[in-house]
Amino acid sequence: MANLQNDLFIRACKRQPVERTPIWIMRQAGRYLPEYRAVRKKADFLTMCKTPELAAEVTIQPVDIIGVDAAIIFSDILVIPEAMGMHLDMIDGKGPVFQHPIKLEDDAAQLKKIEAATDLNFVLDAISLTKKELNGRVPLIGFSGAPWTLLTYMVEGQGSKSFSHVKKLIYNNPELAHKLLAMLTDAVADYLSAQIAAGADAIQIFDTWAGILSPRDYLVFALKYINQVILKLKRKGEPIIYFPKGVHNRMRITADCGADVISVDWTIDLAKARDKIGHKVAIQGNLDPTVLYAEPGFIRREARKVLESYGKGNGHIFNLGHGILPDVDPAHAKALVDFVKEESAVFHQNDVNTKVIN
Repeated sequence: MANLQNDLFIRACKRQPVERTPIWIMRQAGRYLPEYRAVRKKADFLTMCKTPELAAEVTIQPVDIIGVDAAIIFSDILVIPEAMGMHLDMIDGKGPVFQHPIKLEDDAAQLKKIEAATDLNFVLDAISLTKKELNGRVPLIGFSGAPWTLLTYMVEGQGSKSFSHVKKLIYNNPELAHKLLAMLTDAVADYLSAQIAAGADAIQIFDTWAGILSPRDYLVFALKYINQVILKLKRKGEPIIYFPKGVHNRMRITADCGADVISVDWTIDLAKARDKIGHKVAIQGNLDPTVLYAEPGFIRREARKVLESYGKGNGHIFNLGHGILPDVDPAHAKALVDFVKEESAVFHQNDVNTKVIN
């Protein structure tokens, strides 16, 4: 981190003064970019994830094309359960599918304890290669799914509307649920620690399905294990971002989990989030991803509302409230990035008196 040419993102994560609000976009290395689709023609999704040269190439594309202030390594949260022995298929139009989801204790007994350095070495190699090719231009973010979100996919077998299978598990066999969550907690902590050792400048933990839980169940089955993951991490000051999508009623206790940044979706006003937790942690977010379907003038107005909602001062990383959608016009994503770079400086005029980083 000491040699970064643009460290706005890292400083914002630590609530240090910045010249302008940094911006990056979840799923910024993805199908909306023609350059990504050109690489995708060479290999299927999982092959791309497991080929460090291809992963590095698409990781860096958004830095070059739309000018974001941080890169995030190209991978997938489900590489952990796959490494544990679950067969993963990525099906076009359907997404990730585990053909044999966990249903019984016997299924869970088949899972193996992983060692990130060997079982997920392709991600670590991709991080090392990407760091070398970025050459300090911007920070590199590593990531993992949270234990609860990984468990949800492993039990449901795929995305769900009702989440009936994982809900049945936590209600009817909580002992097995906690056993699996403890196993996943060790795997996630080891994996993220290995990413940091490989050169990741920051880490994001995606808890995509945290919001399907009741307030009490969120504490018992999700946040409890996030606390443990962060305690187990081996880091030297690298910021940790936690993204519990859909969780609004437990924000204050969530802010005590040990993360440096809480990322929020677009269904909460940033002013309210800042009032609740901004004195504890930085906040990331939270433009509605569908705003990028609109013409640039509308995008500019909505982005301005996000900046105004957070208000003046440090501790804000601009992002979408979830991942960019695959049919968004790349020019609209670039318009958003350019606008935030141009207009956010006024919200930091009293923070620093140094040159703005473009």
